[in-house]
Amino acid sequence: MNKKAKKYSVIALRVVIMAFFLVLVVAPIYWITVTAFKKSNEILDLLNMSYFPREPIITNFFELFKQYDYGVLLKNSLIVSIIAALVVTIFAMFGGYAMARFNFKGKNTVVLFFLITQMIPGILVLIPVYEAYSKMGLTNTLMGLIIYYIAGNLPFCVITMRSFFERIPVSLEEAAKVDGCSRLQALFKVILPIMLPSIIAVFVFGFIGGWNELIAGTIFISKMDLWTIPVGLKTLIGKYNVEWGLMCAGGVMALVPTAIMFAFMQKYVVDGLTAGAVKE
Repeated sequence: MNKKAKKYSVIALRVVIMAFFLVLVVAPIYWITVTAFKKSNEILDLLNMSYFPREPIITNFFELFKQYDYGVLLKNSLIVSIIAALVVTIFAMFGGYAMARFNFKGKNTVVLFFLITQMIPGILVLIPVYEAYSKMGLTNTLMGLIIYYIAGNLPFCVITMRSFFERIPVSLEEAAKVDGCSRLQALFKVILPIMLPSIIAVFVFGFIGGWNELIAGTIFISKMDLWTIPVGLKTLIGKYNVEWGLMCAGGVMALVPTAIMFAFMQKYVVDGLTAGAVKE
């Protein structure tokens, strides 16, 4: 086999592997989407399974808002996720900058502590957190969820921002200081504009961490008017039946904000690869 044929074989193999993984990712999303437009009898007819709705309907989406107050679930999820993501991003920016630019006693210990927290399943700390929340009056409040999501996502985001800052040459800050900028001015006027794609990536990670979370929302919140989308959709799973059409419709609508955010983030990440490709 000559070099040209070998090259095309490698390319073909890569395409097949990528197509396989693409199908694994897209197939569940497609199935949820088509199920959201099916009638109940068609969904449960497993002997005559259809891969496209025979008679497409949109009543599942309307029933979510009419019977299950999906608008309230959406509002609560947006409030919790956006606030938690904003706070995480702000703290991660300053924490990551300090970890990347300053040498202080215990720095490696702090990094190790942050890494260890990522190895501990969040469900292990839910009981002590719930007891603390009960004493502090944070159960059945959106603020309790926000604090929990901030604490859960912050360590990883700080470590991530630290790696992003370490890729930015120190010479850029030194040049800004020569021009008369203070450290903070150099940070806000020079470094952070370059770091915009990374900041957006951290924000999206913090948003997704709160948007998709179920267990803490189920344990900390018992009032229906404070439920988030995952908690509300869980109630569609009954003891004897499951509202598959309504659940899939809710899942489709829950995917829309995250899909938009990932599409938006991808553009900035590509831009950031060239903006941050400066080496000393």
